[in-house]
Amino acid sequence: MAATLTRAQLNRATLARQLLLAREPVAAVEAIERLAGMQAQEPKHPFIGLWTRLEGFACEELLAAMRSRAVVRATLMRSTLHLMSAADYAALRTALQPARSVALRVLGARSEGLDLDAVLPAARSLLHGTPMTFDAIRAALQAQFPDVNDRALGYAVRTLVPLVMVPSDDDRWGFPRVAGFVLADEWLGEPLADAAPEALATRYLRAFGPASAKDVERWSAVGGMKAVLDGMRDRLEVFADERGRELFDLPDAPRPDPGVPAPARLLPEFDNLVLAHDDRSRVIADEHRTLVTTKNLRVKATFLVDGAVAGTWTVAVKRKVATLTLAPFETLPRPAAAELEAEATALLAFVEPDAKAVQVVIAHP
Repeated sequence: MAATLTRAQLNRATLARQLLLAREPVAAVEAIERLAGMQAQEPKHPFIGLWTRLEGFACEELLAAMRSRAVVRATLMRSTLHLMSAADYAALRTALQPARSVALRVLGARSEGLDLDAVLPAARSLLHGTPMTFDAIRAALQAQFPDVNDRALGYAVRTLVPLVMVPSDDDRWGFPRVAGFVLADEWLGEPLADAAPEALATRYLRAFGPASAKDVERWSAVGGMKAVLDGMRDRLEVFADERGRELFDLPDAPRPDPGVPAPARLLPEFDNLVLAHDDRSRVIADEHRTLVTTKNLRVKATFLVDGAVAGTWTVAVKRKVATLTLAPFETLPRPAAAELEAEATALLAFVEPDAKAVQVVIAHP
């Protein structure tokens, strides 16, 4: 019979792998690999995510990694923008392709006349050796395929042609507001590996386990993970959660004692800690999930108290004064409030270095 892991045990195991039990003295590229990528809907978010996880992190380190092509920003898991190390991108991108193909279904009637066998080679030809914005890609393809919806043309290229975003040399967070894209294999200087889904599942478990097949599918948007994990049973540990659901894990992965202290931490918008499981109760109470996702599907910046999401935060700058407002779901105990204020003050110095003054406000309910 499989051993049962409590919610507290799952919480600490996930925090350990997500570098949230202590700031780790590791390089940014290694951290991004250990995290199985970082969601990067906006270029600033991963910088905050690394600041909150790494000892002595400086923006220049990540900027240098992106400009040297050691880290790429591309459409990956769940058809959203992520940062991933170049090595992981080359090794795992093709394992995500089935999900990209399924994503085309959202086009509905707009896909009428879309001939992928003609459009995708045409897109590769356009992009060969030439960075292009998606406005330019759509316009050029529309000229070649005038009877096809331009948004369908662009979405097909975005999801089915492996592309990476070109970083800039002078933007603070590494990318301009409208960035160009290039063919991934040309940017990396090597072909993409023919990745198996087992590699994707392994990388997920190392970053987010112990986890169920549904958890892996939620993170990756790749189906059929139950069969994949079943085929890996002889290489995995198998557990159950308190609801009796089957969980898989790597034998050598950390599963710390649930009594290990978890420090207060501030996470950026769209952080994968709050997105990467089907059952997210290990890090956020079910009744709080709707409080962190807006109607237009933005995921708010959150903060952790004792390892669980306890509220959201925002930053505003007015007359050179930077204010970080913490909005807890419930009134915070004084020790937790003091710890969060210290973290928030340090974060303000990181994200708003030009502010003449900083302040932290706790907006208790």
